[in-house]
Amino acid sequence: MDWKLELVPVPVSDADRAIAFYVDKVGFHLDHDHVVNADLRFVQLTPPGSACSIALGKGVVDSPPGSLRGLQMVVSDIHAARAFLLERGVEVGEVQTFPWGAFLFFSDPDGNSWSVQQIPDRG
Repeated sequence: MDWKLELVPVPVSDADRAIAFYVDKVGFHLDHDHVVNADLRFVQLTPPGSACSIALGKGVVDSPPGSLRGLQMVVSDIHAARAFLLERGVEVGEVQTFPWGAFLFFSDPDGNSWSVQQIPDRG
C-alpha cells in the first residue's frame, strides 16, 4: 500500500497576498480557489513538478499565521533555484552547503519558513 503525502495546510493571514506570493514570486500553480461559505475559502497551490500541494485560505487551519516551519522542496540545481527566486523578488539567503546537500531558505509574507535542497550526487 502506498501512503502519499499530498496536501499540507499553511496558515496565512491574507489568502490573496499569499496567492500572489506563491504564484507570482515562487512559481506555484493555482489549482483551486473556492469560497465554500462565509467561513471557508479553500485555496490549493502546487509547486512545479510536485505531487504534494499546499492549502491555505480562510478556515483551512487554526494554527497562527506564520507558525509553520520546516517545509522543504528539492531541486536539481540550487543556484538556478536561488536565481529564479531572486529575479522574482523573493528575499532568499545565500546557498549553504552541507555533506547532506546544498540549501537555501526563505519565508512567505506571514513568516512560514521554507527550505530548498539540492541533494548531493549519490554516485
